[in-house]
Amino acid sequence: MTDGALPAQDCRLFLLVRRGLPLLGAVLFLVLAALYPAARGWHLLAMVALLAEVGPSFKRGRSFLAARSAIQRWEGYWARALRPLARRLKLEDAWVLSFCAWNNRRVAEAFRARKARRALVLLPHCIQMARCKAEVQTDLGKCYECGLCGVGELLPLRLQGGWETRLTNRSHKAYLEAREYRPDLIVAVACGDRLLKGLTRLPEVPSYVIPLELPHGMCVDTAFSVPHLLAVMEQLVRPRVEGGAKVVPLRRGEIA
Repeated sequence: MTDGALPAQDCRLFLLVRRGLPLLGAVLFLVLAALYPAARGWHLLAMVALLAEVGPSFKRGRSFLAARSAIQRWEGYWARALRPLARRLKLEDAWVLSFCAWNNRRVAEAFRARKARRALVLLPHCIQMARCKAEVQTDLGKCYECGLCGVGELLPLRLQGGWETRLTNRSHKAYLEAREYRPDLIVAVACGDRLLKGLTRLPEVPSYVIPLELPHGMCVDTAFSVPHLLAVMEQLVRPRVEGGAKVVPLRRGEIA
């Protein structure tokens, strides 16, 4: 068991830009309204529009969840639109992870008070060691539990908590599984690029995301924080011990 605390995540970079640019623009138009009375109406209208733009970033709790789909689509646009600039500044990873952290903060706030009843855990196939021969993509129960990757650590935890879990090897399969299962919360583990894609392509379902660690590069012997995943499930999801856990990995070629 964990101490119940979710790890601290730094969302300051995304929040600085998401709120800072509209607020800076609003101040600029306020100054222009004072300096140029002839066009004051237009300047004040622009100022109000910019203040309205930043307003949704202050939504919290259930009000955030009620408007989350629209909010996530728009903030995803911010994340994608400024990503090339972040790349040029050598801040791409920090930018993407900051966006994910901002999403996580608001999702966690919303589900702490009223835990999810129907959660879905999505995991990438690359958490299995490349040299491992266990056929965990067809049945996670075939894991050798050698302790060399996160799969073995995950097995007893998902059984204890009754987690509904999917192991996928393609993003589009994960999206399809999520839409078919219709969860009220997704807990997804993936690399930063896939997390950004998932948050922007599946905005209708609240998602808490956990980034992969890539000690050997993309898609090879990746790792993730199992304690982080456990803390999320304990804090934000009601346990489903009574029904037992279902782990349904997706097979290659299963979906056209």
